[in-house]
Amino acid sequence: MKFHKEGIPSLIITILFIAALNAALYFFLNDYQIIKIIGYVISGLLLIIILQFFRSPQRKLVQREGEIISPADGTVVVIEEVEEKEYYNEKRLQVSVFMSPVNVHLNRYPISGLLKYYKYHPGLYLVAWHPKSSTENERTTIVVEDNKGRSLLYRQIAGALARRIVFFGKEGTSVNQTDECGFIKFGSRVDLLLPLDAKLSVKLNDKVKGGISTIAKFNNV
Repeated sequence: MKFHKEGIPSLIITILFIAALNAALYFFLNDYQIIKIIGYVISGLLLIIILQFFRSPQRKLVQREGEIISPADGTVVVIEEVEEKEYYNEKRLQVSVFMSPVNVHLNRYPISGLLKYYKYHPGLYLVAWHPKSSTENERTTIVVEDNKGRSLLYRQIAGALARRIVFFGKEGTSVNQTDECGFIKFGSRVDLLLPLDAKLSVKLNDKVKGGISTIAKFNNV
């Protein structure tokens, strides 16, 4: 189990806070054992939470031609036909994966190909399961097209708790399926906008793993 580099600033802040808290407990509240114990427990829990949030587990990742791999760990919370108005301007099949605070928050490319489009959108911080979070929350939009001209759009979406989205890619470059593409700090949601004829491999409430679980398959493999 590795600790992802995106968590280093948060880890440093947490360690400094814990050090200050424990110093205050030792020098000013040394005679109050119950308060000291509570403070030490809080310190330990904070450290565990940060380490858990930014973990990056080792996984056996396999690229699969014609398949769309989940970009995130989480639960499938939406499967519906929507009108995509930012890039395709047509109907698409939306599959949304909700990332809870206990999930791995690292994101991966769902297919290999050319990163044709990337845009960051500032926005609101509605809860991740809110119907308008896909279009009104802070988010990124990414479009990848493979060597057969098949493309998909996906979004990293901030939620009520997640206030920092990181994307590593650059428009116009080639990317590989399952490689790291970004990080949503403290969980949230990823939407995939698939062709209407994509063959789904998941259903509502399925648990998926980023870089491993197949979300769907292109119809024209």
